[in-house]
Amino acid sequence: MLSKHRGEFFLILGALFFSVSGLTVTVVLKHLPAFRLAEFRSVTAVAILGTYVLITRPEIIKIVRSEIPKLGVYGVVGFAIVNFGYLLGIERGVPLALVLIIEFTAPIWIALWIKFVRKGFVARDMWVAIALSLVGLIFVSKAWDGFTFDLIGIAGATISAFALAAYFLMSEKIGKKREPIAMLIFGMGFASIFWLVVLPPWSFPFEVFSMKMDLGGIAAGTMVPGWILMASAAIFGTVIPYLCVLTGMRLLTASTSSVIGMLEPVLAGALAWVWFGQSWDLIQLIGAIVVLVGIYLADRSKSVTAN
Repeated sequence: MLSKHRGEFFLILGALFFSVSGLTVTVVLKHLPAFRLAEFRSVTAVAILGTYVLITRPEIIKIVRSEIPKLGVYGVVGFAIVNFGYLLGIERGVPLALVLIIEFTAPIWIALWIKFVRKGFVARDMWVAIALSLVGLIFVSKAWDGFTFDLIGIAGATISAFALAAYFLMSEKIGKKREPIAMLIFGMGFASIFWLVVLPPWSFPFEVFSMKMDLGGIAAGTMVPGWILMASAAIFGTVIPYLCVLTGMRLLTASTSSVIGMLEPVLAGALAWVWFGQSWDLIQLIGAIVVLVGIYLADRSKSVTAN
């Protein structure tokens, strides 16, 4: 029971860090293309964690040649493609709310995979939890407001959902043999290779580091150097939350972890309420409660197992 609560704590903490970093990312994206930010976060995370591990515990990132394909898929799909699809949806003008709703259908695909591919058991409470959490997110985000249909953007968000499902499933399996910090290094490492091929580093807009950026919201008028916000997005919005999530997933199932992950948009909305004064109406408040009920049901449901 103690390990289960530790898993819940780390997943919630990860969702909180992701949500808080969203405020920083919102500011940075006014000055830097979304794909470039994803590239910077991946490369920086690998540089920081890789250097630390090489100095302190290099043995945890030793691999044999046969592991490279599996870890490569894990990094490209679970880290790069998740971000690629998500950002493509936003770049194509699909409302962020709708992109998040599509992305967080991942728990449905996880449950279906376990049920029909692994031939495993999925508790009834888990199905109810997934449905409630998804409906709650629709209410929180009010996805029907400002709906824009763009086929490529919707496809990107859908790809992100499938990739996120794969990320949770692969993390659950790899996490049985690898420490979270090693998983993050491998994941971000192969994701970085993907981004550096797609977006060559020599064309990176390095002037963003010296720009002065307005924090906006309740701190409007406060100007901060770009390099500070970029570093914050990499450390507090990538390294720390991913380590929290991967640590939590070692103690819980992929399906439960993915539903708890739905807390992120709710927390992000609450923070936007405080920071930007984007007040919620009754429907959004009800949606937040429904998401929390769904997460509670997922957490207390019987384990999802494979035969």
